[in-house]
Formats: sequence, structure tokens, C-alpha cells
Amino acid sequence: MAGFIPLKPIPIKDRNSMIFVGMGRIDVRDGAFVVIDDVNGERMHIPVGSIACLMLEPGTRISHAAIKLASTTGTLVIWVGEAGVRLYSAGQPGGARSDKLLYQAQLALDESLRLKVVRKMFEIRFGEAPQRRSVDQLRGIEGARVRQIYQMLAKQYSVQWNGRRYDPKDWEAGDKVNQCLSAATSCLYGVTEAAILAAGYAPAIGFLHTGKPLSFVYDIADLIKFETVVPIAFRIAAKSPYQPDKEVRIACREVFRSEKVLKRLIPLIEEVLSAGEIEPPKAPEDSQPPAIPEPESIGDTGHRNK
Repeated sequence: MAGFIPLKPIPIKDRNSMIFVGMGRIDVRDGAFVVIDDVNGERMHIPVGSIACLMLEPGTRISHAAIKLASTTGTLVIWVGEAGVRLYSAGQPGGARSDKLLYQAQLALDESLRLKVVRKMFEIRFGEAPQRRSVDQLRGIEGARVRQIYQMLAKQYSVQWNGRRYDPKDWEAGDKVNQCLSAATSCLYGVTEAAILAAGYAPAIGFLHTGKPLSFVYDIADLIKFETVVPIAFRIAAKSPYQPDKEVRIACREVFRSEKVLKRLIPLIEEVLSAGEIEPPKAPEDSQPPAIPEPESIGDTGHRNK
């Protein structure tokens, strides 16, 4: 009889971006990841290993076996609110590289290194980075340019624009364009967090954004937000659809595929951090190695081994 063939995680760059699941029970049946309709008894298979992140909306339940399988395949599971615009919790199938975490923390804690990283982010977004500017000054310049971009897109798509205004506790309270923007950015934040964890870094250690669980997610997502999901939000808002969040998700998945966003994210993370021009710190000479050596990783750098 043939021996057991272990699961080999698919690299993030080769995966589909995301799937939203609502009003169903997620479990494992016959080794497959399935969503079960308790009313009709129907099953829908989800190829969990080929997805970067799985977003669970209200009304969804998930079994221990399903969480275990998602973790084994390196798929990030995120519990979100209505329309995916409020994050309650997230699993963590990656971020397990202490050398990467210490490297990221060293860059964030040294003000001169942090400024280099922020300047690189600014350069990637706007083509140049003003010299002799502090992080606060760069943040102010960025805010002014972002407001101009929003106004330009509103004019391009003939959408009334009164500014970025939304209540994360009441999605329905926002106008149509802000609803679309919230849905679009939540999609981007999900796949960005999955990429950061797969690369072995911490979502919370940011450079321009700080003090939040997803600070680094916002930093990295902002680098591509205005060339990917923000134009989608304005284009769909201009049509005033009945279900803006659904249309936005479908359009975001398509642009993630066509623009190869998942393939770009991890190299983009490394490019930004390399602007600090330091090497990841080496382990102290007196540090204790693991009693049982870790097996060679078969997935992305940050994915845990079994």
C-alpha cells in the first residue's frame, strides 16, 4: 500500500485571493473542506489550500477539524462582520519566524531606520519621497495627496464625494461610495494580512501606522490600494447597486487575479523593509537551540510546520 503523502501548502503567490462564507456550517467531510447547509443538507466544497484567506460572516459556524485543516494548508481564517467590514478575530497560520519578527521590530524601534522605511513607502506610492522630512511631515503630505486622489476619482466616475466617512459599527450609515470603499479595503486587508503572515512578519508592527493590531497591514495595503481596489469602489458606487458589497467583492477578486496581487505582495514587503539597509539580527551565541529540530518548511517562509 502506498505511504501517506503529506499536504504541501501552495505558496501564497499561486493562490486565489479569498472566499466569503455566510450562513452555513464549515466542517471536514471525507477529507474535504465543505460548507454545509443545515436546512437543506447541501454541501459545497471549498479548495481551502488554494485560497489565501477565508472570511467568515455572521451566521457561520466552523468545526475544530476545519480550523486544523485550514492551519495545515496555511490558509488564514478571519471572522468578520456584515459585508466584511469589521474584523472580530483571525487565525494565524503564519508569522512564525522569530528572525523576521526581530528584524521588523528593530526597523520600527530605530527612528532613523523607521524613517527610511516610511520614505520608501512614500516613494513606491508617489514616485518620489521628499528629503529632510520627518515621519509626521510625510504623513501630512500623504494625507493631502490621498484627498486629491479621492476627489479626482469622484470626478472621473461622477460620484458625489463628501470625504471618507464611515462608522465601523454601522455599515449601513455610510453613503454608497463609502460602503463600497469599506468593502473593497476589507478585501485588500484580508489578503495583505495573509501575505504578511506567510512571509513571517507581524501585522501589528507598523511604520506609518502604529498602535493597532493591523498597523503593518495598513502600511502595505496602502501601497497598492489606489491602483487596485479604490477605483473599483468608485466605479461600482457610480452604478448605485442594490448589494454594493457583493459586487465589490467579485470585482476585487478579479482585479487581484488580473493584477497578480498575491504574487506582488511578499516581494513588496521585502522591498520596503530592505530600505532600512540592515541585516536580520542573528541569534545570540548563548541561545538554546530547539531540542527537536524543525523540519524543512514546505510552504512560505512564515507557515508553521506540522
